[in-house]
Formats: sequence, structure tokens, C-alpha cells
Amino acid sequence: MTTTALREPTERVGRGWTAALSVANGAIWVGWYGPLQILLAVQAEDLAPAGTSKETVLAWVTGIGAVVSLAANPVFGALSDRTTSRWGRRTPWIVAGAAGGAASLLLLSAADSVWWLTAGWCLVQLTLNAAFAAVTAAVPDRVPRLQRGSVGGWLGAAQLLGVVVGTGLATAVGGTVAGYTACAVFTLTGVLPYVVRHRDLRLAGSYRPPWSRREFLAGFRLSPRRHPDLAWAWLTRFLINVSNSLVLLYLLYFLRDRLDRADPEAGVLILTAVNGATMLATVVVGGAWSDRVGRRKPFVIWSGAVMAAATGLLALWQTWPGAIVAAALLGIGFGVFTSVDFALMTDVLPTATDRGKDLGIINIANSLPQVAAPVLAAPIVTHLGGYRALYLTAAVVGAAGSVLVTRIRGVK
Repeated sequence: MTTTALREPTERVGRGWTAALSVANGAIWVGWYGPLQILLAVQAEDLAPAGTSKETVLAWVTGIGAVVSLAANPVFGALSDRTTSRWGRRTPWIVAGAAGGAASLLLLSAADSVWWLTAGWCLVQLTLNAAFAAVTAAVPDRVPRLQRGSVGGWLGAAQLLGVVVGTGLATAVGGTVAGYTACAVFTLTGVLPYVVRHRDLRLAGSYRPPWSRREFLAGFRLSPRRHPDLAWAWLTRFLINVSNSLVLLYLLYFLRDRLDRADPEAGVLILTAVNGATMLATVVVGGAWSDRVGRRKPFVIWSGAVMAAATGLLALWQTWPGAIVAAALLGIGFGVFTSVDFALMTDVLPTATDRGKDLGIINIANSLPQVAAPVLAAPIVTHLGGYRALYLTAAVVGAAGSVLVTRIRGVK
């Protein structure tokens, strides 16, 4: 088991392993997106001090939490790379992260001030990123290259279902505390099938270098000059995720304040479901198709272009039907992007010994947009043109990410 932990995998994984890892991944996203889609926005409005807008409070809370995520994901990924536990490299961090995330969600449910809200969300980001870093690293540990598009598709489907389930739990169970409790229970129980039924690969202590804080920190510096494909892949993912984050951040407020929806929470759930349905229709198919033809870049380029076009449509056709059409198109594009871009990322990893750390650095391209999006969105909405300008900006950023995929040379 020790040597296989560091070799390039060649044996295809079974459906049971893929299903269990996908459920674990989806459970983590329930813990993130129940709060992000509904609960944090409701609490931000309730707790906003006099003279401070709910948009500003939500931007600060999510932005500071995303800063925590920026550091947590690569750090926990690096720690899992070095873990020599009898339960393997990744499993201990999945268990600890999910348990800590559930406890943090319960703490967050009792927030009665903006400071408590911020601290609670930071704890959620810290703990769930420990679990997410380990789940993500399990794929290059176990899945051969020409199966990663398919596995990435199932992980992407689970991610989307996690967003839908999290949004549904936050909306349907009634009340903020009940919503957080439901998300916490789902997050903790969802990782159990994987950690109980599937044995992780173990790493012998002799493979772990002596601890050195300087060398540990130095390992997080990946030179774009030495690894240009990794750098371009990171940048394209970052830009497309910034675009997506700009669309999602103020969705609840957009429906209520711009479209005058009587029940904006239900509107968010409907749009999320429409987006989810179209994404489910493409995420697994796109990944499997990419495996079959042995190409990644064309799928990422065209999926990014579809998402940029849908975001531009949302800027120009600001009606409820327009929002539904845009949500459907975004789902089509994001489904293909989610599975194929994940496979592309694993294809450009530099070394087997640092898979968790390197994927953690790549995953910064998922969390950093949560910092960038509030910084961009708040002034655009309040001072520079409102929601039309916000969504046009998102379309331009997403299109730039799609174009830059062409700079990656080592992957077809």
C-alpha cells in the first residue's frame, strides 16, 4: 500500500468507490452552500448595524471567510500528503474536517452579531476545507488519467446536488437554526460511506521528510516559469470562477430588489434547481466524452464561452424568464467545465508526493474568487451601474478565462 500511494495509478476505480467519494464531496458542498445561498444573506440582513447595508455585511463575511479558505486548502492538502496514519493519508482529514464543519455550522446558527457571524463562517471554511482538500487529492491518488474526466463528472454532479440540497435544506426546514442544523447533520453523515467502506492508501513514515517549517512553507511556492501549464490552468479556473461568483453573490438581492420577486428565497431555489438540472445533463457526459477523445482544452474553452454568453444575457434581459434561461445556459456550460477542467488540473500536477498540496494551491482558484467577487461586486452594484454593470463585468471576466485556456501546452 505504501508504494502505490506515490505511483501513477493505472487500475480503474469501481462505481462503488466513485459513488462514495462523490457523496462525500456533495456533503461538504451542502455545508458550504446552505449558508452561502440563503442563511448568511438572511443573517446579514438581520444583523447589519444601522447605516450599514446588508450587501456590505455579506460581502465582508464571505470575503473574510474566503481568505481563511485560501490558506486552509493548500495547508491541509500538504499536511495530508505527509500523514502516515494507519487509516491512510486522506481519511483522517476527511473525518476531522467534516466533524469540525458540522460543529462550526451549529455554532454559526447561534450568531447574534456580525463579529460572531464572521468568526463562525471562518471556522466553517477552515474545517470543511480540510475535508475538501483530502477528498480532492484522493482522485489523482487512485484514478488513472483517462478515467478522471468521468470521475470528475460524478464529483461535479455531487457538487451541484450539494448546492441544491444545501439550498433546499436552508429554505425548506424552517428557520435559520433548523437550516444550519440540517446542513450540519447532512455534512457529517455524508462522508461516512467513503471513510467506512473504502480503505485509504497508506504512506510509510520513511517517506515523510523531517519537519522543517522553512521547507514546508517554501513548498507552497510554485514557479510559473518552471510550471507554466499549471499557472495558466490556475488562472483560467480563477477567472471563470470569479465570473460565476459575481453571478451568485447577490442573487437573492437581485431577485428581490431588481426583479421585485415576492418570494426571493423560493426564486433562488428555483433558479438553483434549473441550473442544477442542466448541469446534471452535461457534467458526467462532458467528462466521459473528454476521456473518450483524449482531449481537455476544447471542452473547457467552449464551456467557458457558453457561461460568458449566459451571464451577458442576464445583464441584458433582466426579467424572471431571462433569469431562468440564463440559469439553464450557465448550468450547461458549468457542467462541462466542472468535470473536464478538474481532469485538466490533475493532468498538470508536478509531483506525486505533493498532490494534496498542489491541488490545494489549485483550489485557491475556487476560493479566491469569493474574496475578489465581493470587492468587485459591492461598488459596482452600489455606485457603478447596478446589476446590469455587475453581470456585464462577469461576462467579460469569464470570456477572458475561456480564451486563456489556449495557452496551456502540455494538455490537448
